[in-house]
Amino acid sequence: MAKDRRKKADGGLRSLLRVPQGGVSLVDYDTRATPGGPGGKAAALAEMAQVRARLAELQERLFAQSTAGDPRCLLLVLQGMDTSGKGGTVKHVAAGLNPTGVRVTAFKAPTAEESQHPFLWRIRKALPTPGEIGVFDRSHYEDVLIARVRDLVPRATWGRRYGVINRFEQSLADDGVTVVKVFLHIGYEQQRERLVARLDNPAKHWKFNEGDIAERALWPAYQQAYEAALDRCSTDSAPWYLVPADRKWYRNWAVAKLLLEHLELIGPEFPKADFDVAASRAALLKT
Repeated sequence: MAKDRRKKADGGLRSLLRVPQGGVSLVDYDTRATPGGPGGKAAALAEMAQVRARLAELQERLFAQSTAGDPRCLLLVLQGMDTSGKGGTVKHVAAGLNPTGVRVTAFKAPTAEESQHPFLWRIRKALPTPGEIGVFDRSHYEDVLIARVRDLVPRATWGRRYGVINRFEQSLADDGVTVVKVFLHIGYEQQRERLVARLDNPAKHWKFNEGDIAERALWPAYQQAYEAALDRCSTDSAPWYLVPADRKWYRNWAVAKLLLEHLELIGPEFPKADFDVAASRAALLKT
């Protein structure tokens, strides 16, 4: 398997995992690698408790400042091949967050109604509001991934969508939305192991779809489609981050750390009281 060519970089995990400009070749990234990792599974699990506590604190601050009119929010976009762990990542990363401030949307095949609208229509409806953390399990990128691989629309149609997506994400950034896009990079053999594990466990049969086998046969085409999306839609306003996903403990730790780093960049603060605190305290004590 190809070695992961990334080296330790300044700027935290954001710098280390950010997809470089100038073309992406997924075979250059080891899906079992742990770039920037804490030193193993045990260390990652121990650190996750601290990360979750800090995430919860920053989430509360983010929501609190929205009550004072601050428009900022965060959108975490998770993409990856089947079994790469999008749902599992949401489960582990969101643990400890206040569910009232988290908006998770899992995008499936478009409904009849959704198909009657432009492809971003259903995406816009699911965007986080000020103070929220939004999570997309799959996203608008399906319209340049499966739509491209399966020839669901003409080439000219999906070809125009890269530019549409870039303008859309720039508009989000302009409106105060921090967009964190993560590609969960799983290996071909690891995917097969996880699919077989689902078949061997009756409690996991509901997760298996016979169509997964047909999709797996299109692996090379999907890799090309992902390379194109990562290359053409990684911008300064909404960069892509590539997280090796064969090791679940590293995947969960890395996404949580990326989320934490971006929330710290936002730097949410509790708003100052717009009333006389001392007078209100004195009046309350008289009751």
